[in-house]
Amino acid sequence: MQSNTKPHELFDETLDINATENYELAIQAGADGFSFCILDTLRSKMVMLRSFEPDESRYFNAGNIREYIMKDDFLTRHYKKIRLITPSPKTTLVPAELYDPGKKDEYFRFNYRQDADEIILSNKLANPDVFIVFAINKHLADVLNEFYTAIHPCVHLTPLFSNLSKHQKEPGRCYLHVHIEKDFFNLIQYTGGDLKLCNTFRYRNISDILYYTMNVFNRSGLDQEDTIHLSGQTEKFDELYSSFAMYVRKIQFSNPSGNFTFSYVFNDIELHRFINLFSIFNCA
Repeated sequence: MQSNTKPHELFDETLDINATENYELAIQAGADGFSFCILDTLRSKMVMLRSFEPDESRYFNAGNIREYIMKDDFLTRHYKKIRLITPSPKTTLVPAELYDPGKKDEYFRFNYRQDADEIILSNKLANPDVFIVFAINKHLADVLNEFYTAIHPCVHLTPLFSNLSKHQKEPGRCYLHVHIEKDFFNLIQYTGGDLKLCNTFRYRNISDILYYTMNVFNRSGLDQEDTIHLSGQTEKFDELYSSFAMYVRKIQFSNPSGNFTFSYVFNDIELHRFINLFSIFNCA
């Protein structure tokens, strides 16, 4: 059954359910939550956000996602464009020049066990020039295809990399980014603008995140004056932020950027928490 948790909602007063042909819709759906936002393409402005999270220690299933879609009037309208995001802890990067689409399942199984209820998909990135191979729950994929036929889902790393590529990297400098999901996190390192590391780690507590991140931080020759960039399910002065602050002086939350602005109603949220949902509009 669906969680009783009330959704987090933001509406701009210009939002018009009868004008969705001028809007683009982005949906992020997974076991950890369900959220969507709307971009008014005439004004290049984000005008709506609605987000649901399961109760603590619980997860959504495909039936929950289907129920949310069916009950929400905005999610069954016609849009200029629709984009789908499915977070996954099981991803692997393959250089584009080595990628063979007929072997994507083989690439995946080189690093992970494929569960019986999983299918394997891939996304092409421009920067870095790689394919991301990832797993998605088959039942979730069926629900999304039921409502949004022929729309290929993106794994959460696709919009995340799109956003990171828009930030200028100093030559010779190390850029370290930590993206937090409910029970896993991504650790991404650039040096001089080149991708050096992209790993996914499961975690049980804050200590796990600190251990892996500070290990890379120290091995990269960084010091207390260098910056750790954060996004996802963390915020200023929470336990994770406070723990990092014991070791580094500069902690920066990475906000989405692109050819769009945000309605003033978005001033009430931490934009970095929805970085992938907003950044997907930068993707082709």
